[in-house]
Amino acid sequence: MRCSKCGFENPAGTKFCGQCAAALALSCPKCHADNPPGFKFCGQCATALEPAASAPARPKSFVNVGEAHNTSALEGERKTVTALFADIKGSMELIEDLDPEQARAIVDPALKLMVDAVQRYGGYVAQSTGDGIFALFGAPIAHEDHPQRALYAAVRLQEELNRYSDRIRAEGRLPIQARVGVNTGEVVVRSFTTGEGRTEYVPVGHSTGIAARMQALAPVGSIAATESVRKLCEGYFLFKSLGPTKVKGVTEPVNVYEVTGLGPLRTRLQRAAARGYTKFVGPPARDGGDEAHRRVGEDGTWPDRRCGRRARGRQVTTVLRV
Repeated sequence: MRCSKCGFENPAGTKFCGQCAAALALSCPKCHADNPPGFKFCGQCATALEPAASAPARPKSFVNVGEAHNTSALEGERKTVTALFADIKGSMELIEDLDPEQARAIVDPALKLMVDAVQRYGGYVAQSTGDGIFALFGAPIAHEDHPQRALYAAVRLQEELNRYSDRIRAEGRLPIQARVGVNTGEVVVRSFTTGEGRTEYVPVGHSTGIAARMQALAPVGSIAATESVRKLCEGYFLFKSLGPTKVKGVTEPVNVYEVTGLGPLRTRLQRAAARGYTKFVGPPARDGGDEAHRRVGEDGTWPDRRCGRRARGRQVTTVLRV
């Protein structure tokens, strides 16, 4: 390949002259027309001037949901979870006149308080939204009481942010207030593998979207929850009805409740007692009626679960509530 500047003959495929370093014109392998440097296709016949490059290596930032032949990876796992969304109210106004480093110094401690509150009660922070978080309870770590855990985390989150807000207010800055939304429902959870082998646990389902809507509807500095959360957590927490509300993406109005504090109950047994126990019915009595029998020992304990035996202890007839 001859250099048009100095006339030096260069080997085929060379891009720059080995004598004067000038860029060499690209010769078309089909029509032999000379093309300026940088052309990928011949300007005369549109033939590719360079051999097709091999497929580029997959970048480190790729997301791998699962190969097509791996149906289990595509289907994910169906679970009932509690989703929690929290964000700082008016974050744009809060940092409007601040340098980005100053804004970060205010927002980052608030985000850390949110994450700490979620992790304290076994939640998983699925995503940071810049001025808030999206967290899951009940997945990837399963907990039977995940709705209660989510609300405990939400209450602690608000308490910690209130204390932090008081501190920065004393420094002459605007206070920080957050809104929290919580909803319980079914989702399909999938593991996304991102760059450098990092795995993220991502839920897909309508219920997470409703949790995000609850966060937008929550009173400033408070927590909004749906009817499903109230049913599962009533007694453990106090709820104030905000009435049926039209929610974007939902056909029927959604009953929204504000969480106003902790309730009197702490255990499932206490909640069962508040609702009323069911009767434990034992074998038929000798007179044909149905009675529950319980044998009590001399020390007032229940030696075993067998009923209707007089071998040990003293037999009494009572209705056992469980």
